[in-house]
Amino acid sequence: MSDPGLHGASLRFGGEFRDAAQEAAFQAGRLPETLRQCRLIFLLSAVLNTLFLVSDWRFHGTPQFFIAVPARLAVIAASLVCVGLIRKVAGFRQAEMVTILWEVSCALAVALIVSSRSELALFVVLLLPSIFYLVAPTSFRTTFVLGVGCSILMLLGYLGPGPYPATTLGLVLLLVMLNFALGLVVVHANRLRRLEWTATQSERAAKEALGESRALVERMFMAVPIPLVVASLGDGRFLRTNDAALRYLGEPGATDLAGRTMAEYVDRDDRRVFMSELEHEDRVNAFDATIRDGRGAIRDAVITAASLPMGQNRAVVAGIVDITERKAAEARARWQATHDALTGLPNRLLFQERLQQALARRSEGETVSLLLVDLDDFKSVNDTLGHDAGDALLVEAARRLVREVGHADLVARLGGDEFVVLSGSLPGPAAAQIRADGLLDALRAPFVHGGQMVSTRASLGFALAPLHHADGGELLKDADLALYRAKALGRNMAVIYDASMREAMNARVAICAELTEAVSQGRILPFYQPQVDLVTGVVEGFEVLARWKHPARGIVPASAFRLGLDDPETSKLIGEAILNAAISDLRGWLEQGVVVPRIWINLAPSAFHDPQLPANLLARLARAGIAPEHFGVEVTETVLLTRNGDEAERALRSLRANGVRVALDDFGTGYASLTHLKRFPVDVIKIDRSFVRHVGEEGEDAAIVRAVLGLAADLGLAVIAEGVEAVPQEAFLQRHGCGFVQGYRYSKPVAASRVPWLVNRPSLMPANPSTDAGRGSVVAA
Repeated sequence: MSDPGLHGASLRFGGEFRDAAQEAAFQAGRLPETLRQCRLIFLLSAVLNTLFLVSDWRFHGTPQFFIAVPARLAVIAASLVCVGLIRKVAGFRQAEMVTILWEVSCALAVALIVSSRSELALFVVLLLPSIFYLVAPTSFRTTFVLGVGCSILMLLGYLGPGPYPATTLGLVLLLVMLNFALGLVVVHANRLRRLEWTATQSERAAKEALGESRALVERMFMAVPIPLVVASLGDGRFLRTNDAALRYLGEPGATDLAGRTMAEYVDRDDRRVFMSELEHEDRVNAFDATIRDGRGAIRDAVITAASLPMGQNRAVVAGIVDITERKAAEARARWQATHDALTGLPNRLLFQERLQQALARRSEGETVSLLLVDLDDFKSVNDTLGHDAGDALLVEAARRLVREVGHADLVARLGGDEFVVLSGSLPGPAAAQIRADGLLDALRAPFVHGGQMVSTRASLGFALAPLHHADGGELLKDADLALYRAKALGRNMAVIYDASMREAMNARVAICAELTEAVSQGRILPFYQPQVDLVTGVVEGFEVLARWKHPARGIVPASAFRLGLDDPETSKLIGEAILNAAISDLRGWLEQGVVVPRIWINLAPSAFHDPQLPANLLARLARAGIAPEHFGVEVTETVLLTRNGDEAERALRSLRANGVRVALDDFGTGYASLTHLKRFPVDVIKIDRSFVRHVGEEGEDAAIVRAVLGLAADLGLAVIAEGVEAVPQEAFLQRHGCGFVQGYRYSKPVAASRVPWLVNRPSLMPANPSTDAGRGSVVAA
């Protein structure tokens, strides 16, 4: 296998590594050898030049003596200085600088010496550049520059000012060839040294890695927390075991498992199957086996093994994972995953499994009944008595349901306060109705918890397969729709599914989807119906009503998409769109100088789920530059009677304290008592149109309206009568002191562009009161 480090070495022309870090590592690795080589060169230079100095005394008395001797002394001095400097060097670059100092000193001095043109001078001219090329440990660039420079100095020193010998040109060519040849030698030597170094480093790294790998494998083998066993494939004798295997398979106090065999630990039948699989596949994955541990206990284990050659024979390496506790935990986890922790009943997961099984096993003519039970007002129990009382209620409900159906049927808790009964013993709808009524009767009896009486009433919806649907998911939807209908009809009853429920659901889903798209496209618009002073006819405010600008049907009133408004999410989207548009319209009118006394926005009960409702609404008005006195909110009696009644009260008080007026809409149609008028911050009572419609006939409705007007007068509340369309209605309301009216007699709801025209009219009272102007009023368009 080739070494990646050797083939990965990238060299320059000069034989050096292209990678600066790799070159630095090479130089650092060879630094001790480089320093020794430098010291040897400098010492030899000093010694040899000392000997040459003695030889140069033969020139004594000649001019050459005064050139050669100082130059030789300079070389000796430079060499000794470099010997001292090289001892303090800590890196290749420093060593190179010292070497350059020596080479330059020697070249300059020897250039003077060869000017004698003695017998040895020509030899020195060729020898000194060769020494620089072949001996001096410098980088290729430095070596080449100094080699060429030294050759030029030698040539200039040798030739002097003239006259030039006949061999001058030959000498120049010889020096050129010498530099070229020595340069190639240096390149080749550099490449060989670096390739050799790379190979050596790679080999050393491979040996170290191999040694570390072997040590790591050994440590890992011994440290692996699961038992590992190496055994002979022939007789099953253990060849090697780790510490975990010794602890698991060895008797207490045992120090090794030498001489033991697999037959002593693995069940015979399991061992036969295990060896058969291993012979066919050379590997066994996750083999379940029964084994005996070192204390003689029978354990469940999973064995994973593979065969491998070991010398002339084959061995098997096996890992053993004890799963005894895991199997017990799986059984516990299975129960926990399929049962409700509080009641102990099967949960949704197990119920769905049993439902599918029951439907799959159902024979021709048999019925599977699904009864969905939801506790009524469960949240109020949690809120008033605490969650421990709520938990006790769930446990008691579960106990009663199980007792009522017996062991033949399945009772499961789907979540929260929702239970389901799955029965295959009810022959048809009549029997299912009897069972449903019996379940509700069983739940109606209150029970005592913590000294308090707790109610357990419930609503129930049921469906049958195959009468309604044969698919489990659809059957559960059917029962859920029936439960929804039971809740809508007043709760505490059982309702069977019929197809109209799904049609209503599909219609609600479709209308919600259309309304959501309409909101995103800006086609949900506010229309404004004026509220008129019954004495002066002046507009005192506008009720904001939602309208749908339908692409095919034109302007659609809210009554046409009531199904969508019953959906909390859709209602919230529409409410936000209407509120934003109304605030924008009001801002625009005020900027035009049109003083709109007040606009009234209807707030749905779900709006009071947000504790930040007052702060957010007031902040919106402030950002739009609208005084709160120009704004009012209308709420129905439903808001006062919900579980969020306290939150609604706080929100209305906060709004009213900041100048926003509050009106109680549709008064008299719900269940609000007179105490709610005292408790809640109400400024205005609105009499529902259902009472106003027949007041002219002086019947029960007239009596109710007179009572409301008297009550409002006593409480100091303003009254607005809705739905005024005819003269008799108007006359009755005038006689009995009603302050304000709204209805088609004065104006239909109009678009925002028509509001300034209505506000600027001196009176909206019809010009001819003797004529019924209900549906043809001045602002009917």
